Amino acid sequence: MSDPYKLTDEQVMSPPVSLAARMRFMGPGLILTASVVGSGELIATTLLGAKAGFVALWVIIVSCLVKVLVQIEFGKCAIYSGQTTMEVLNRLPGPRIGRAGWAIWLWLLFMLPKMLQVGAIIGAVAMVLNIAFPAFSVSFYVWPLALAAAVLVWFGGYRLIERSCVGLILLFTMLTIASLIALQFTEFAIALSDVASGMSFQLPREFIPVALGAFGITGIGGDEIMAYNYWLIEKGYAKRSGVPRDTPEWRERAKGWIRVMQLDAVGSMVIYTVVTIVFYLLGAAVLHGAEAVPAGSNQLIVSLSRMYTESLGEWASSIFLAGAFVVLFSTVLAALGAWTRLFSDAFGQIGLLDFKDSAARNRYITGLAFSLPVIWTVTFLFYRDPAFMIIIGGIATTLILFIVAFAAGWMRYRELPVELTPGKTYDVMLWLSLAAIAGVGVYVAARTVGPLMG
Repeated sequence: MSDPYKLTDEQVMSPPVSLAARMRFMGPGLILTASVVGSGELIATTLLGAKAGFVALWVIIVSCLVKVLVQIEFGKCAIYSGQTTMEVLNRLPGPRIGRAGWAIWLWLLFMLPKMLQVGAIIGAVAMVLNIAFPAFSVSFYVWPLALAAAVLVWFGGYRLIERSCVGLILLFTMLTIASLIALQFTEFAIALSDVASGMSFQLPREFIPVALGAFGITGIGGDEIMAYNYWLIEKGYAKRSGVPRDTPEWRERAKGWIRVMQLDAVGSMVIYTVVTIVFYLLGAAVLHGAEAVPAGSNQLIVSLSRMYTESLGEWASSIFLAGAFVVLFSTVLAALGAWTRLFSDAFGQIGLLDFKDSAARNRYITGLAFSLPVIWTVTFLFYRDPAFMIIIGGIATTLILFIVAFAAGWMRYRELPVELTPGKTYDVMLWLSLAAIAGVGVYVAARTVGPLMG
């Protein structure tokens, strides 16, 4: 198989025209959906609903909707240039340290607290196994889980990650929607007035920190948007468009594959938005109403299982555990696959390797595939509070979104070929998206960095 990161004209392909044909090329966006559902939807969204009730429903809906246009800008760049995310970030204007620009170094800094987020996920998977098979401790289970994720990402590549994540997420999504429907026939039934209160665009002060963490981590987060570029390239979108040339043939191919990418991005957004709303409503109705806010240790998983047992019955507890394992482990797989590429590329921009050299790239991806799960595992064993760890990771994700938003604006107005310029309506929507992300990013920076500066 040819290297997808090196564009040639040998594998160009006319883009599919019909909706059915385009849907066959979906996949990169669904990997991102798997990446966010475990930490964002199952835990952070539910935690927000459990603490705030219905009042913050609008936060998670806005969080899901405003980021997709930024994701599309990154997708466009992958198709019309074949360049990676870190290559783009390294061209942003501003100060540099060595070969790398400010955006690379700042991203590396923000990724340190992100270790807590994925550490929490791998710990939550271990909690699920401990509840299902209590013969071994949580501390025991995290290590074989870390090894399994490393082997799968190292051995399987893009195709295995895509197929595993998509299949696992669909199974759990169907169970969750069934649980919400069944909830309407219990004492926890959701009234239209509850939903209306969640769309009042109000947010009590005491819920702002968890809401900000949820904003960063629900829907597509900053690191997932950055990873989208790599999944599109490895899926073959860029190589099917071919080497960029100022010819009518290349422009038509690029426009066609951009339309396929937009379907992939919007389609995945619809899926994760629906799932996010369902999780939030379950948390607000069952856990908030029962004052059962998920906490540390195995209580997190036990509390979350109430969303299913209260609506479907006690028999659903084992189904929930199986589903939680599926969705959380798929998140670990998707995150590990993305992080191995993002970090390898960042290290390449610093000068540690040539990322476009397939042998060097594969060595770094392999090394990171085994070292990152170890870091995540040690982080979890130190903190042992998945809810707290995920919220901290969500705040870091919001700060990463600030970099992503700036890069998206730069790509749109400094790098996008004139022939691919979108209409004014699109630009207005993009600016609204960038403004929303920037506003939240500034607020989070002021609330977190400001106090540290005295």
